[in-house]
Amino acid sequence: MQNYTTIIGVVELRLQKQSYSTVQKRYSIGSSTVTLIMKRFRELGLSLDDLKQMEPEKVENAFYPPDNLRHQNIPLPDFEAVHDRMVAMGKNADLGFLWLEYKEEHPDGYQQSQFYHLYRRFMQENYGSRNASMPVERIPGQKMYIDWVGDQPELLTDPETGEIRKVHLFTTTLGFSSCIYAEAFLDEKLTSFITGVVHALKFYGAIPQYLVPDNLKAAITRHTKDGLVLNAAFADLEDFYDTIVLPPPPRKPRGKATVENHVRFLEVHLVEKLKGSIFTNLSALNDQIHEIVAAINQRNFKKKSDIRFTRMDAFEKYDKPRMKPLPGENYTLCDYKYFLHVPNNYHLEYDGHYYSVLHTYLNAPVILKATMGEIRICDRNNKLICRHTRSYKTFPLYIIEDSHMPVNHQYYKELNSRNGAYYRRWASVYGEFMSVLIDRILRSAKHEEQAYNSCSGILHSCKDIPHAIAEEAAERCVKANACKYTYFKKVLNTVRNEKHGGYKAGRLPIHENIRGRDFYK
Repeated sequence: MQNYTTIIGVVELRLQKQSYSTVQKRYSIGSSTVTLIMKRFRELGLSLDDLKQMEPEKVENAFYPPDNLRHQNIPLPDFEAVHDRMVAMGKNADLGFLWLEYKEEHPDGYQQSQFYHLYRRFMQENYGSRNASMPVERIPGQKMYIDWVGDQPELLTDPETGEIRKVHLFTTTLGFSSCIYAEAFLDEKLTSFITGVVHALKFYGAIPQYLVPDNLKAAITRHTKDGLVLNAAFADLEDFYDTIVLPPPPRKPRGKATVENHVRFLEVHLVEKLKGSIFTNLSALNDQIHEIVAAINQRNFKKKSDIRFTRMDAFEKYDKPRMKPLPGENYTLCDYKYFLHVPNNYHLEYDGHYYSVLHTYLNAPVILKATMGEIRICDRNNKLICRHTRSYKTFPLYIIEDSHMPVNHQYYKELNSRNGAYYRRWASVYGEFMSVLIDRILRSAKHEEQAYNSCSGILHSCKDIPHAIAEEAAERCVKANACKYTYFKKVLNTVRNEKHGGYKAGRLPIHENIRGRDFYK
């Protein structure tokens, strides 16, 4: 027997010409169940709108009559005898074999699935369930369960085109009080999931010891018996709120029974109420969701109808006092981008800009985290490597920190960044005449860039000599109106020799091995 949500969903998808495989995957049912539901839908002669207006229980009874009214003329198996045979067969017990025996005796009898269903009902009525449930002691303030509601109702309407859009319902539940939070999103991506968790914690106004998300790729990178690897975004969330992310065991649906029960509860008590209204924007939809959820949290527990005791009462009395307070600052939501390896130019692209990372991380996997004002880059272990101020300008595209570059790259960057102003500032260190000399050299070229090498040569030649000598050489060049690199080099050598007591220009020392020019007369 299928529930109301599955019945309506199957009919709706098949009327939309969706394939059998799509319907089967969506509701985890077999093709025979899809065929049976559509067959009974046609037999009822009702439209889909008629079914949606009916009470859920009436729809279920219409498709699956409780008293098996459609098989009144089919002989009922002797299930007491079937049960005795099952016990006698011991470890070789096979209900399918006993069904075959029944079909041999009654060829027009029940089919296998109905035979199984009737046998299970017989066992429950006479022997109780064989599946014992382990009682779980819920500890106040310990766990917050997180999941997406499986049903994706079409609740948003575009006011201009009239197009109806599906929404995704995010929900959380506290393990002890069962206090519920729900919110609608346009998708189930990581950003929506993290936003939902942040909003849920703000709604509760406190932090539980554990966050228990379903094993979603949005939160869990890998979860096996050998280890648990959290998504980097959830790892950041865990650190910020000082809590522990503890997903249920993998492939163990009973490990998250609390949230699954509330998901099914919301599919009826929330989704069905929302279907009667028209919403043109997500904000209005979430306002209505919050009103309905608030009413649910204020509704009396069924087992305590004699005393007014609600989910919110239980939360305020038991859960919240045992939960940690929220941090003083708000959690900053990031956009995450993963890189399998840092490229050869050690820059990572985000939003049309390229941000540098230390060149030693070349070919290593990294994570880029973007906020509105900052870019943070972390290594594979989610440890911060560097951060940049986020750029929104068209130029420059490359945002680089010099310390991230190899030494040879730093040299060429410095060389390429020099301009006329750079050489004028450098010349001003030596004095007024050096500034005039460099300025005249820069102005003498047709294009200033063509004089950069001359300026660099002059200034570099003065690095190891006193500033006074360099300034005097520049003064002689300016007064001689010979502002060129070659002339400056000659003058600089002359001044340097004069200042250090060298020989006068044009005179050679007296020595027996030096003939002099008079020897050749």
